Amino acid sequence: MYDQVRRSMLCRAMCEGSDTPSKYADLFHKLDVNQDGKVDILELQQGLRALGMAVSPGAEEKIVAAGDVNKDGTLDFTEFMKYLEEHEKKMKIAFTSLDKNSDGKIEASEILNSLKTLGINISADHAEKILKSMDADGTLTVDWNEWRDHFLFNPADNIDEIVRYWKHSTVLDIGDSLTIPDEFTEEEKKTGQWWKQLLSGAMAGAVSRTGTAPLDRLKVMMQVHGTKGNSNMLAGLKQMVKEGGVRSLWRGNGVNVIKIAPETAMKFYAYEQYKKLFTSESGKLGTAERFIAGSLAGATAQTSIYPMEVMKTRLAVSKSGQYNGMFDCAKKILKREGVKAFYKGYIPNILGIIPYAGIDLAIYETLKNAWLEKYATDSANPGVLVLLGCGTASSTCGQLASYPLALVRTRMQAQASIEGAPQLSMGGLFRNIIAKEGFLGLYRGIAPNFLKVLPAVSISYVVYEKMKVRLGI
Repeated sequence: MYDQVRRSMLCRAMCEGSDTPSKYADLFHKLDVNQDGKVDILELQQGLRALGMAVSPGAEEKIVAAGDVNKDGTLDFTEFMKYLEEHEKKMKIAFTSLDKNSDGKIEASEILNSLKTLGINISADHAEKILKSMDADGTLTVDWNEWRDHFLFNPADNIDEIVRYWKHSTVLDIGDSLTIPDEFTEEEKKTGQWWKQLLSGAMAGAVSRTGTAPLDRLKVMMQVHGTKGNSNMLAGLKQMVKEGGVRSLWRGNGVNVIKIAPETAMKFYAYEQYKKLFTSESGKLGTAERFIAGSLAGATAQTSIYPMEVMKTRLAVSKSGQYNGMFDCAKKILKREGVKAFYKGYIPNILGIIPYAGIDLAIYETLKNAWLEKYATDSANPGVLVLLGCGTASSTCGQLASYPLALVRTRMQAQASIEGAPQLSMGGLFRNIIAKEGFLGLYRGIAPNFLKVLPAVSISYVVYEKMKVRLGI
């Protein structure tokens, strides 16, 4: 609270009064740490932090880039003054566009309605939470001075950028599902920030899958062998180690890791294309359209890398010496079964995307919004444990709905490599499993699958955040 009051008093002292350059002089002096008459990115970062001014990630770089007329990588006083004057004009336009009744103040209802026109539906409590983050005097309205103080060093020049700032600062959290790619701005695409996020996500996925690979292979073995396999997880792990040593626990993981990069890239590219198809005349993409675009992008990505899914399964259920790596596996499948073998189980795999993604997204949104409405204050946001809890619960429910399709997909992928196994269709496999193993047979292997959810999500989260820091996102 002290930092917020100090920031408000300081900004008002700088911005009120005449239109002469002197109103910016004290602030520039405080930011110019080495007193050389110029402010660079590092000084801006340190100075704003010392003054208690919270800014969005990368804001300092954007400020210097926008105001640096002579392109020397720093801002002198004239450039600094010019930037703030121009930025104030843009902030004023954004403020006026939100102030629908032109009374010089922004209310929670105006924020709610403005976001609704952008295709973002939030509750009244959520709109009030956003308002409180800017409301320095506790009047539950935001006047021009408060608006200017809040956004003075955040390059949010229009409503779209302001909504994005709220979203990334977690004041506004609309909860994009992990199954749907993030939406990147044109600026992020031009500056290369998008590939850094994709690389962070791919690395997080690779480390996470490697860490939980033994459980994943155990799940596949239990799915494929059914009642013939040992249903005890510990016994299953011991049997795999006995058959091929400790390294066999990671059999098939190489393909699993390799396919992450092309799958992520294809998902992003397809999502961008589908967004263009579903974008309304207003140029906005609503939650439903975003979900549909994301699901179709996931299906497109899965289609492009599906042969690698088949190879992963074959390697996971193979015996020691059966395949000499990924390429040998692909060569033998092609020679013995033809190209069609690389798409066995494709239909149940695609059908499984819809219930999983839909339920995962819906439950994640419901749980997180329930927490926000009940516990969040103007200074509190969901922590890591809350988000992990929401993600784990939603993923669990999604898997319960789609798991039978995943099991049938895996058996279709692997049945040609099992001696004496009949080559059944999707419907035939469903009937065969229920007849021989009962309804619960459709959920064989789900225990190790559930056990890997929490560590997989946790590892992904930690690695993703560390990668973002390393790449300067």
